[in-house]
Amino acid sequence: MRAEKKFISAEYLTKLNASPFFLVVDYRGLDVSRFTELRKRLSKAGAEVHVVKNTIFRIAAKEAGLADLTGTLSGQLAVVTGKKDIAAASKVVKNFQSEFEKPKLQFGYLGSQRLSPEEVKAIAELPPLAELQGKILGLLQAPAQKLAAIIGTPGTQLARVIKAKADQAAAQ
Repeated sequence: MRAEKKFISAEYLTKLNASPFFLVVDYRGLDVSRFTELRKRLSKAGAEVHVVKNTIFRIAAKEAGLADLTGTLSGQLAVVTGKKDIAAASKVVKNFQSEFEKPKLQFGYLGSQRLSPEEVKAIAELPPLAELQGKILGLLQAPAQKLAAIIGTPGTQLARVIKAKADQAAAQ
C-alpha cells in the first residue's frame, strides 16, 4: 500500500476509534449543496460525515477490530461518526433521507455491534439522551418524594390538631 493510502487509512482508523458509533450511507445522487447541508446538520448533532474510499475504509475497519466488511461496502459511501450519542446522528440522517430521499442508510455499528438500517431507524426514534436521563432521574426521585410525604403526613396532622386546640383554648 502506498504511503498516502496508509496515512488516509490511519486517519479513518483514528476517527473510528474515537467514535462510539459509525453509520455507513450511500450518498450517490446527492449534490454538493445538499451534502454540505447534511454536514451542517450533523455538525449541530455532534457528528461529522466523510466520503471514504471503500477499500481504504475496509482496511481501517479491520484494523479497528470490527468485523471484516468485505462484500458489504459497495457504491459511493460516506461514513458518519461522532463523539456524542448515536440517536442524534441517526435522527439527522433519517430526517434528511425523508426530505431528499438520500442518502441511503446501508448499516451502522454501535461499539462492536452491527446494526441493520431498521435498527438504526429505531434508534433515531428514541428521545434525545438528555431527555432520557431526565426521565430516569424523575423515576428515581419519585419514590423518595412519596416516602417523605408519607412519613411527614402524621406529624403534619398532629401539628394541625395541636394548633387547632391552642387556637380554641386562646379563643375561650
